Formats: sequence, C-alpha cells, structure tokens
Amino acid sequence: RSGQTQRPAVPFFCPMAPSFAAPLRSFGTARAAAALPALISFAALAFGKDGAPGAGAVVVAFQPTVVAGGFASSRPRGVLSPPTPSSSALAMSTSAAPSIASWDSLRARSASQPVGGAANAEVEVRKTGRGSAHVQSNLRLFDWEGSDERRPKLTLYRDHAGWCPYCQKTMLLIEEKAVPINIELVPMRSYGDKPPSFMKLVPNGLLPALGVEDPKTGQQQIVTESSVIMELLDRWHPVGEGYRAMLPPDDNAEGNARYDALARLERELFSWWCTLVFRPEGPRLGGGGGMGGLMGMLGGGGGGGGSKGQPMSGSMKGFLECLDRVDSQLTSTPGPWFFSHVTSFPSDDHPTMIDFVYVSHLERMLASCAYWKGLDLRSGPWRERYPGINAWFDAFEKRECYLAFKSDYYTHVMDIPPQYGPGYDGGFEEERREYSKAITGRDGKSWSLPLSHDDPLQPLYRGPPLPLAILTASDLTPDPSSSGTYEKCDPTSMSRTSRQFAGWKLASNGPNVSKFASRGGSKGGKNPRKGFGAPLADPYASPDVDAVPYVDAVLRIVCEAMLEDTSSDETEHLKEVLGGMEGTLRDVAPEDKRGDVISSLYYLRDRVGVPRDMPLVAARQFRA
Repeated sequence: RSGQTQRPAVPFFCPMAPSFAAPLRSFGTARAAAALPALISFAALAFGKDGAPGAGAVVVAFQPTVVAGGFASSRPRGVLSPPTPSSSALAMSTSAAPSIASWDSLRARSASQPVGGAANAEVEVRKTGRGSAHVQSNLRLFDWEGSDERRPKLTLYRDHAGWCPYCQKTMLLIEEKAVPINIELVPMRSYGDKPPSFMKLVPNGLLPALGVEDPKTGQQQIVTESSVIMELLDRWHPVGEGYRAMLPPDDNAEGNARYDALARLERELFSWWCTLVFRPEGPRLGGGGGMGGLMGMLGGGGGGGGSKGQPMSGSMKGFLECLDRVDSQLTSTPGPWFFSHVTSFPSDDHPTMIDFVYVSHLERMLASCAYWKGLDLRSGPWRERYPGINAWFDAFEKRECYLAFKSDYYTHVMDIPPQYGPGYDGGFEEERREYSKAITGRDGKSWSLPLSHDDPLQPLYRGPPLPLAILTASDLTPDPSSSGTYEKCDPTSMSRTSRQFAGWKLASNGPNVSKFASRGGSKGGKNPRKGFGAPLADPYASPDVDAVPYVDAVLRIVCEAMLEDTSSDETEHLKEVLGGMEGTLRDVAPEDKRGDVISSLYYLRDRVGVPRDMPLVAARQFRA
C-alpha cells in the first residue's frame, strides 16, 4: 500500500463474487441502484478531488455464505463477526455529524413512501414462495396450493449471485413453467468455499444440482447437468396437469429433429465464441471490399459496427457467420421464439427450453464481444444484420422473470474470466476502446453524474426496469401500444423512483454495507487464508475497523439524499442535493481518515453486482 490517493489509470475491479453478496444483497433492485452509484462517487469525491484509491490499495473480501433477503441484517452462517468499532471511534463519529439520520429512521422514512412500502410488501410476498421472480428467492410456489406437509419434494442448488449461465437457464425454465421448488444458494467454486453440507450431497461440487426427495426416507437423490435437470422438470410437470410444454413430445419427430439441430447449432456458436474471445484472434483476413457480405452489410462503416474497410480475423468471421445461421432460425418462425407457433410444436407466445439454452450464453456474448472486441450487436448495422436475434432479446427483456436473472455488461466481464479464462482484446479497435471504457465507467459518463436517461450500450427500458410492484406504486406504466416497453415514461419520475428504491435497499442493511465497504480502508482486507480463482476474491477478509464509523456516516448521508421526495426536475434537484451534501461530507471524517473513507466508497462502488445486488437501472446510478 503506497498511501497515495491519486486516481488509478484503470479502476480496481472485482468479479463480484457471490461470497461478498451478503452485505450488498439487500441492495436489491436495479432501478434504485440508479441513484445510489452516482451519489456514492460524489460522496467519495467530496472529500477531495484527488481522492481515488491508488493501485493495489484494495484487497477484496467476499462472504461465501448467503444472507437471507439480500442486504439482510442477519449475519451469514459460518462467518466470523466483523470487529466492533471502538467506543472512542464511535464517539468521534457521533460528535462529528450529530444531525445525520440513523438507519432506523431512514428505514422508517423509506417505508412511508410508495416505493419503499411496495418493496417491503414484495419482500413479504416472496417469503411465501410467490410474488415476482428474484435472484435470492429460496422458495417458488407460484399458484401451488400444497400444505406444509406436502411441500415441494424438489430442491434446486444454484449459485447465489446469478452469474452461472447453467443455473440461469434452469431458473428461467422453472419460472416460465411455474414449477414449485425449494432453492438452496451455493457459491461458485471460484468465489468461495462450498458448504460441507452441499459437498456431502454433491462431491464434485457441480452447479446446478437437483435434489429429489424420497417421500419414504426423506433423503435426496442428486441429479446434475442443467440439460438433464431441465428435461426432467419438463417431464415431471406435464401439459395435462396445467404446465407449459418446454420440449416437443416424444412422438413428434419433426419437432424433436428441429430441437436437436438447434441444440447442435448452439454448441457450434459457443465454440466460435470461445475461439474468438478466449484465444488470440490471429491474422486478419482481407480488407473492406474483400470481406464480401459482412462489409457490404456495414455499408459506409463506422457507427457501432466496425470501421469501414477494417479487416477481420478468421475467428471473428466464423463467429458472425454462425450468428447469421442462428438469426435465420429465429426469423423462420412467426413469433420471436425458436418454436413460436411452429406446427410441429406450437409454443403459443412463450419461450421454451431451447430459448433458455441459447439466452444464457448469448447474453454473455453480447457483453464480452462489446468489451473485448468492440462489437455492439444490439444497435446500428449489427442490429440490422441480426433482426431475429434482436427481436428475440427484445421479447425476453419484456419478461419480468428474465430481467430478474439478467446481468449487466460490467458484471459479466468481471465474472466471465474466472469461469472461462481471460478474454483477449481484438476486433474493432476504435469501438473496443470506446465500449470498454463505457462498461467500466472510465469514459467519464457512464458512471458519472449527471447520467443520461438511457444507456447507449445496454437499453434500459425495453421492458420493466424494476419489479412491476415498484413501477405500479410509482404510477409508471408501459408505453401505450408498446407491448411492455417503458421508453416513453417520464424521466424525472423514473429517476426519482430509482433513487428512492436504492435508498430503500441501502437502508434495509446499512450497517452491514458499511462494514463491507470498509474492507477498502488501509487496515482492511488482511487475510492469510487461501485465495480463490476470481481476481481479488477473498471471502474471509475483514473491514478496516477504524474506518467503519466514518463510512457508515457517509452512507447514511447518501441514503437520506436518495430518499428525498421531490416533483422538480431531477437534474436541478441533484445539483441542490449535492451542493448541500458537500460541506457535510467534508466534516464527517477527520483529515487522517478521509483517504480510507474514499477508498472504501470506491471499493463498494466497484463491487455492485447485477442482478445480485440490484437491476441495472439502479446499479448504474449507484456506481455513479
């Protein structure tokens, strides 16, 4: 640790391990996160314009176990209690900022607002196994009417941060098919130790795993492999009992042949993606005119699809041509899905198992190709080249259950390397630099105030940006004749709802969030125990005890600002709030502690994960 406070050229990133999910989990939804990131960064900068942590200043610490309810107030099982700040330190904090609201008063204030009231009600409903989908749910009953004695005999073991693609596709089938099931949340291997109880059941530690309870003995038989689990769930919950079909019937030769062909194509696409992203690209082939169909599609070039005449590697060409074939399969059906209204297997207007198989990896392809290759497949010429894929993503993003498990690009580019290996820069260099800076907040805009209403790389409002209960409480309704988009909603109302939801999330577990953030202080993060595959992941690190009371005071100031209710323009409101906060923030910590507080705030900002902590609309605000 150098002790310097110069802003690093590249921010410190951590692939948001499920292990540190405990403190942040209560931060919940995406819309709320929207306001918090921005204010967190301002809070750090208010201590001094050169107050960013120096390189090497942070050692990440993650909690490997899950805390119920996200930013829950209960302590993770099996984790040592963080040291308690000394009474003198607490006294200094109290005397330095006597007017700062307590967490109890902030929670009460949030609960009195429409956003906080709806969020609290939704939490209670989810405890019963009903309500909207959520990445931290432990029980899903839907409309099942069984008694406690007839509780579901199935238990899904999945990662508790929502980053495992195989767990994601399994959960999407469960949600769309409405399968009653118990859920146990387990860390991925690269982020922390798996509980002994789980390893006893699944010695190889694979996720997802399905436990099937023997009704006579109560013991579980374990099934692994997502494709096997998904097929079994579909067979055990047939159409005749009121469940949606996710696979063609066994006697439907045409439907099964189409499914098998699509499954092989998905594996081919996955192979091309791995070749493109996780290996050096190799020599580029030809020039603009020589690329035939691709450069012809790009026409004049530029604008998000690669510069005019820019040559392309063989792996890039192979990946894009494989995407062409996927797009062709999607445009061959009347609706957005692979089996939409297909006579061999009519799925009406809902996704089926093959859609889930594709979407969990295509979602990661979007993020990794933008970050490492400068390829934005959702806009410009690429959107025109792949109309089927884009209509398919648009349809998914209107479904609340998909958005509950969808990550943002930043989370993906942080959690992909521990699972697949490091990504290699290449592709369209000019766009790559632009997109990578935007994804990691180094462009001076995407994580900085004032934020744009929408995100140019990751559209926020093509579906419900927050749980529907929160949007309804805030009188935010879908656009007229839009089939579920929110792109025409009032930006001021959307921003206010976002920051108030963020305030509710922070208030719900404020003390634990403060302790977690304080791992970024100069005395935090010390841990002699083993490390994990994810960069900076360390489930056993401890906070900087001396910094905790000051970090806690700053976060309470931020939380109070986010909970303010106003009908005025959000930009003007923001200027007024930040202007009032600056003096208070400077007085909150003594001179010799400001560097630790700043480092702690950046530590927290860089570890906001989507969807584990909140949806993207909230996360971008929190980071800013």
